[in-house]
Parts: sequence; structure tokens; C-alpha cells
Amino acid sequence: MCRNIHTLHNFEPAASDDEVHAAALQFVRKVSGSTKPSKANAEAFDRAVAEIAHITRHLLDDLVTNAPPKDREVEAEKARARAAVRYQRVPA
Repeated sequence: MCRNIHTLHNFEPAASDDEVHAAALQFVRKVSGSTKPSKANAEAFDRAVAEIAHITRHLLDDLVTNAPPKDREVEAEKARARAAVRYQRVPA
């Protein structure tokens, strides 16, 4: 899984179109192995990003949960805390 693709489901406010597009872009970059396609592949690359973003939006709109919506700031703080532990430097 791409590390830059984050969970988009069950947040308040809901994921923005920019967030959905960014996730689709990261997915296509990972699958294609290219961060910037050649001119010959640009149209296919851009079309794939648009289609995946479209389908992702439908998925997010159709998913159902009983869990309360998550708060973006709280989740971001949890991620920072996990990163601080993960990348903690041990004195030599």
C-alpha cells in the first residue's frame, strides 16, 4: 500500500475532492511506476487518475458504518505520536 494514501472513510467533514484526487494520483503513480508520465502516456495516466477518483468518490459515498465519525486533528495527532515513537533516535 502506498504510504501517502490515507484512510478517507468516516471523517467529519467528509473527504474533499482534492483528497480523493490525491489518493487516486498516488495509486496510479504506484501502479504505473512513474511519478510523471511521458507525453505518450500522459493521457492514459490522467484518465486513470480521473476514473479512480470518480470510483473512489462513489465508494466513499456508498460505505456505511455505525462508528462515530473520526476527527482529522485527533487522527493527525495520533499519527504524529506513532511517528515520534517509530523514529525515536537512540543515543549511540
